Amino acid sequence: MGIMMMIFGLLLIIVCVCSALLRWNQMRYSKKGLPPGTMGWPVFGETTEFLKQGPDFMKNQRLRYGSFFKSHILGCPTIVSMDAELNRYILMNESKGLVAGYPQSMLDILGTCNIAAVHGPSHRLMRGSLLSLISPAMMNDHLLPKIDDFMRSYLCGWDEVETVDIQEKTKHMAFLSSLLQIAETLNKPEVEEYRTEFFKLVVGTLSVPIDLPGTNYRCGIQARNNIDRLLTKLMQERRESGETFTDMLGYMMKKEDNRYLLTDKEIRDQVVTILYSGYETVSTTSMMALKYLHDHPKALEELRREHLAIRDRKRPDEPLNLDDIKSMKFTRAVIFETSRLATVVNGVLRKTTHDLELNGYSIPKGWRIYVYTREINYDTSLYEDPMIFNPWRWMEKNLESKSYFLLFGGGARHCPGKELGISEVSSFIHYFVTKYKWEEKGGEKLMVFPRVSAPKGYHLRVSAY
Repeated sequence: MGIMMMIFGLLLIIVCVCSALLRWNQMRYSKKGLPPGTMGWPVFGETTEFLKQGPDFMKNQRLRYGSFFKSHILGCPTIVSMDAELNRYILMNESKGLVAGYPQSMLDILGTCNIAAVHGPSHRLMRGSLLSLISPAMMNDHLLPKIDDFMRSYLCGWDEVETVDIQEKTKHMAFLSSLLQIAETLNKPEVEEYRTEFFKLVVGTLSVPIDLPGTNYRCGIQARNNIDRLLTKLMQERRESGETFTDMLGYMMKKEDNRYLLTDKEIRDQVVTILYSGYETVSTTSMMALKYLHDHPKALEELRREHLAIRDRKRPDEPLNLDDIKSMKFTRAVIFETSRLATVVNGVLRKTTHDLELNGYSIPKGWRIYVYTREINYDTSLYEDPMIFNPWRWMEKNLESKSYFLLFGGGARHCPGKELGISEVSSFIHYFVTKYKWEEKGGEKLMVFPRVSAPKGYHLRVSAY
């Protein structure tokens, strides 16, 4: 009986302490003028609930507090905006006290010079450098031939194995394709070194920034340090060789006729940014496009007709060029519809540079604003039957020009690599659908938050078309 009383007393103390901590943390952020909302635990906030429940967490908070509420996620106090018009205003007005404000874990791991972290003149420098690497001329003359050659090689022999895990294949495809464009001279062991460290880095970017052994954050930091070491070695070797290189790294390191001279640290951060920014969108969109096409035979038939027509007018060994990519109208529609329905990117973050008024509320300096665009993708007032995969909607209406089209961000932070990413996915789809037909063999169950993924893989039986 005494032991039971002790246990009960201990539980009561724990409940009281937890209640007091929650209350204390709520009081810390109860400044007059702030929007309604809950703040969760000290330090951790509501990050656990946000990552576990994802869209359900957001929907519940919206039902309680409206489309503009406060929370504490990913290590900082945050305002969540789920209003389409307000989101567009936030994205289009970076000069009015709103700058990029990504989580501390992402900033620490991707680097202080990455394009998402800098603003003002530094942002213009990094963005200009990146745009020069993926200009139409660079795309047509240098990048697309490399992408085409890589896709042909990478997709060979998939019909010779029992099953293919498309999730793993598209992950490796997205990473290897980007790495090839950055540094085409790497040998196989070097590529494997980069790949191992990069996958650890990706996991670390979406974690609570607590630097303890074994945490995803610590592993991400270590992985970034190892990638920096590999890049520093590669750059030194290239300088000593005196050779001219026509890959992205070669153009960034070039001193003559280069409008965007970067320091070594800026180059390393730019390389990691290029690898990171395209990796998840390209890999997930490629996987989910195959999933939706499998489930919608009419869309697959229309898409395959488009790609077979391109092949009919080209020699078997002739690579895709920029005109071919531009002619893939239905493929572009499939990519947009996949990105909308799968919601590869849930939203973007901004940070206040000073106290400002927004939507009738006072937002303190240093707070982050989560422009949560996910629900816009399923808004019945914007998309007819939004839960149905219908790429034709993009052909019938010019949805890409609409103010609520935020699949690639908006304003000065509109994704500079949008067309390169679309070209990579289009090239993958081109060689896949013209070479193969496929059927599902398991692992179709998908997670949709915080990343779209198939926990047990997405397995296909591939055969020659």
